Amino acid sequence: MKSRKVRVAVATVICAYAAQVGLHMSEQVLVTIMACGVALIVGIAHEDHGRRDIRAPPRDETATTPL
Repeated sequence: MKSRKVRVAVATVICAYAAQVGLHMSEQVLVTIMACGVALIVGIAHEDHGRRDIRAPPRDETATTPL
């Protein structure tokens, strides 16, 4: 469980399961927690993609454009 995305997903699923088995919380709180979990996972994926793009060599668009 070194991945931040996996940790956020597990925490989100645990929260949803706890609400289902008897932890009393409103539907609005549950939806908020789920939405925050999804937003965090998407944000981390976006950050990881940006980190990968920095390591890629720069492309010269003019050299690859056909005339």
